[in-house]
Amino acid sequence: MLYDNHGRPLEYVRLAVTDRCNLRCFYCMPAEGIQYLPKRELLTYEEMERVVAILAGLGVRKVRLTGGEPFVRRDLVPFIERLSQIEGIHDISLTTNGVLTAPHIPELMRLGIRTVNLSLDTLDRTRFARITRRDELPAVMDTFFALLSAGIRVKINAVVMDGQNTEDLVPLAELTRELPVDVRFIEEMPFNGGSHDAVLLPWNHVRIREHLSQHFPGLHAIPTDASATATEYAIPGHMGTVGIIAAYSRTFCGTCNRIRLTAEGGLKTCLYDQGVLDVRALLRNGSTDSEIREALVSAFQHRAANGFEAEQRRPLHQLSFESMSTIGG
Repeated sequence: MLYDNHGRPLEYVRLAVTDRCNLRCFYCMPAEGIQYLPKRELLTYEEMERVVAILAGLGVRKVRLTGGEPFVRRDLVPFIERLSQIEGIHDISLTTNGVLTAPHIPELMRLGIRTVNLSLDTLDRTRFARITRRDELPAVMDTFFALLSAGIRVKINAVVMDGQNTEDLVPLAELTRELPVDVRFIEEMPFNGGSHDAVLLPWNHVRIREHLSQHFPGLHAIPTDASATATEYAIPGHMGTVGIIAAYSRTFCGTCNRIRLTAEGGLKTCLYDQGVLDVRALLRNGSTDSEIREALVSAFQHRAANGFEAEQRRPLHQLSFESMSTIGG
């Protein structure tokens, strides 16, 4: 198993297959969108497969496909099938906004995809359209119920935003009463491409938990994996669970086992760093697998202890955070 310089195992890569998205969530990007990368600057599927194979040789066992929106990129399902054939990769999952996902669910079942994270900040169509700047809630809900019918585990990711969707916390949590779904509430982060600053956090993980406890008095913490980002809770009589991810407070950094590869091939060993290795340059400048492996291991041995240290290491000109669409969710 591969370890970083703080003794944390690295066994999970979040792989962004595109920076493009078909929604325009205001907490992720400005209304006009972001400047997307030219296609030639994105990693090809073949390049991504090569990197994943190298990482698998180092001990990475899990791949989560992210974006942008993964299904915006053509031929995603054949790519997933090829990833599943890489020796050492035991778990492939994906994060999607659900707009384009439903037609692909039978193929996801065939490929053994066990978990899908569905980005869904509200169950109200008007608020959904305001937050995402697109009227696509019916398509997302079609995907949600189709995934459940297919027996694929669904985790709903809801970003909690003051003055935008806090009235949705209870309705979203209520989904767990009759459905085997995990609803995770995520602190808002500053990765918005410059559309606004998330300096103050009125709804942090403590307030989210207190709010849920007021409406669900029996809410209680349950055991989770050591590397989990969410603190998980059960509600008596509910089939599913709720979770809270302290993404801005960064309470889980000490056990983080994740690394990220952006769509343009930048390695991020922390969500809050500025990128620590240009993997695309190595791939396209003729580096051997052994040389790439050595570069990756070296980067892992200089990993920040937590998100606050990673943020402090950012150059002054990079203190305004990029869009989550370019990082990979």
